[in-house]
Amino acid sequence: MPTPESAAFLAKKPKVPPTFDGVDYDDDVRLKQAQDAVTREQWVKSMMARLVRDELGRCYYREGVNHLEKCGGLRERYFELLKDSRVPGYLFEQQNYQSEDA
Repeated sequence: MPTPESAAFLAKKPKVPPTFDGVDYDDDVRLKQAQDAVTREQWVKSMMARLVRDELGRCYYREGVNHLEKCGGLRERYFELLKDSRVPGYLFEQQNYQSEDA
């Protein structure tokens, strides 16, 4: 059962999607919110890869010589997450943004 989210957590929770779609670049507040949301999503992907890597290390240690058979699922998941684990920032995405319908 999920724990209820506190009012302080809900106040800090982002209210914009992690994209620059529909953002007015003259509105500094909305632009900063979009930048923060993009950066936050990149960090979430990076931390997911780190958690899977730590679990993979524990699995290797626990399974010993059988780690190739027993830890294959974690290894494949880690390789998939590793593609997006770098945090490039928001500048490239902001300056070279192409809308979804273009």
